[in-house]
Amino acid sequence: MPTGANSKKKYTYVWVSAIILIFGTFAVYEISKRLKEGTVVENDRMSIPNLGKEVGFVVNEGKKRRVPAFSFRNQDSVLISDKDYLGKVYVVEFFFTTCPTICPIMTKNLVELQDTFKEYEDFGVASFTINPRYDTPSVLKAYTKKYGIEDKDWHLLTGDRDSIYSLAQEGFYLPAIEDSSAPGGFEHSGMLALIDKQGNIRSREDNYGNPIIYYRGTVTEEQGVNEEGEPQQITMLKEDIKKLLLEE
Repeated sequence: MPTGANSKKKYTYVWVSAIILIFGTFAVYEISKRLKEGTVVENDRMSIPNLGKEVGFVVNEGKKRRVPAFSFRNQDSVLISDKDYLGKVYVVEFFFTTCPTICPIMTKNLVELQDTFKEYEDFGVASFTINPRYDTPSVLKAYTKKYGIEDKDWHLLTGDRDSIYSLAQEGFYLPAIEDSSAPGGFEHSGMLALIDKQGNIRSREDNYGNPIIYYRGTVTEEQGVNEEGEPQQITMLKEDIKKLLLEE
């Protein structure tokens, strides 16, 4: 039977454990309640710790979401379609070469992925410009040299503006629009999409089985967290790319 100081320590531990249990149970209850009510917003979901490790499928109305068919010219004026990416794990972004804000950061992160997976022939990147009138193949070629884009399966794609906007907005549900009030004249997302070898959109799931859908491309590993308090997700993306590369 505990006595003296040992008895006090034991009772202290019991009370601390009880408090942790009570507050932990309440926190789980609140998060679960908000998930059921649909009141968890994107920032809430991104901040839930210890995201699950499974790279699940993104599903809409019971069907796996796939990359829609596309066909555009790359930086070498070669016609590239979605079929050229079959059998490869790749990352999709929407950008423009004169973007003064998030695009350079996104490109830096994608170059980091390029360098990480340079030994893998079945890894690639698809960068769709949302300013195709300016971003011609020659402009895109100059951009590759400026940022050290060397992977033969990293295609910077340009073509019909409406087709690119449709791909972004209806294919990926990501914003892409000309907006004179936005920096550089265009509004677009800083998120990155991960695609598997069969053309399915994939993403890590949180602890509740909900896909995060996209990965934040506007914060580098070196930064860790941006000024808005949003954490980098490039490390997570690297882990998930590796998993998909190992899939048959």
